[in-house]
Amino acid sequence: MPNVVIGVDPHKRSATIEVIDQHERVLGQGRFGTDHDGYKAMLAAGRKHGERIWAVEGCNGIGRHVAQRLVADGETVVDVPTKLSARARVFATGQGRKTDPVDAHSVAVAALRTCGLRQVQADDTTVALRLLVDRRDQLGRTRTEVVSRLHHLLVELIPGGAKKFLSAQQARVLLNTVRPRDLVGKTRRWLASELIHELVTIDKKIKVANAELTDLVASTGSTLQELTGIGPSGAARLIGDIGDIARFASRGHFASWNGTAPLDASSGDQNRHRLSRAGNRRINRALHIMAVVQLRRDTEGRRYYRRKLADGKTPMEAMRALKRRLSDIVYKRMVADARRLETGPGGHVGTTLRSSAADLNPMIDTSEKSLPGPAETHHKADLTAAS
Repeated sequence: MPNVVIGVDPHKRSATIEVIDQHERVLGQGRFGTDHDGYKAMLAAGRKHGERIWAVEGCNGIGRHVAQRLVADGETVVDVPTKLSARARVFATGQGRKTDPVDAHSVAVAALRTCGLRQVQADDTTVALRLLVDRRDQLGRTRTEVVSRLHHLLVELIPGGAKKFLSAQQARVLLNTVRPRDLVGKTRRWLASELIHELVTIDKKIKVANAELTDLVASTGSTLQELTGIGPSGAARLIGDIGDIARFASRGHFASWNGTAPLDASSGDQNRHRLSRAGNRRINRALHIMAVVQLRRDTEGRRYYRRKLADGKTPMEAMRALKRRLSDIVYKRMVADARRLETGPGGHVGTTLRSSAADLNPMIDTSEKSLPGPAETHHKADLTAAS
């Protein structure tokens, strides 16, 4: 542990810091702007102390801009989760009073007392993937909105409207069949024509975005797209949001983080689990799409789902069990990719100085086990065999 910890409570235009030593004595405080001059003043105030570490709250959110600037200037930065600093604040004050100086103190104390906080690294390919897949998702939502508005106009222009999945070319063919004479009809037809032009433009942007995602995912060396149900967008979302898979101690921790780990809802003699609404919903959605695709095809995933139905599970419970199993498969594949891309001291791919027979993760303890639930089954068929 360094001599001092500098807790940072970041905001859009300001950042409040507090410097404490190993005995939690306050050595300095300050509030600085996040513009060029304010940041330079904050950095100078921190560098007055010798061996130091910066603890920034929410480095994946509002604290990203401050944390990345500090890392670029050669400073050591750790990420303090918001929940962790909030817990430290409540315990320290007793009433959870929230001000910027109190928040900065809570961040510093949480970093001082907590082992294993993630050290912030400079933005890399995973950040680019996350930006691109966010753009791709936004284009998809925009396309859905345009098609919905187009459907509404075509219902007024054409008896029976148009089919659900409509392309720009199909919409143009339908629109050419109507020639309204009244002003309202002409206006509807003109608006529909404008929406078709928008749809063509969006489709071109989606095609370019898909190509960019495919190339960038391929450059990472990931093999996630070999799994049935994971395309370029899904692989980019998994790599971009997860980052370093080694930060999850086990597949159970990963499932809890992405919301596929079931919640115990047992009562009396009834032993059951229910769906979790917690976790990273974007990763949960990627796993849900993966499950839906596997159900549509002749895969081991579909056979697993049917076995759950035969065991008396409801369709929702069977889907939950399948997503939990697919979460394990994605975790296993990402760990294997990380090992394959890592060159160890012996010059062989996959070797490492730290290893463990207990789990795929070298830092896992033998007492760590996966969460109970549908992933524990007597069927030994591997879903990856058909994926």
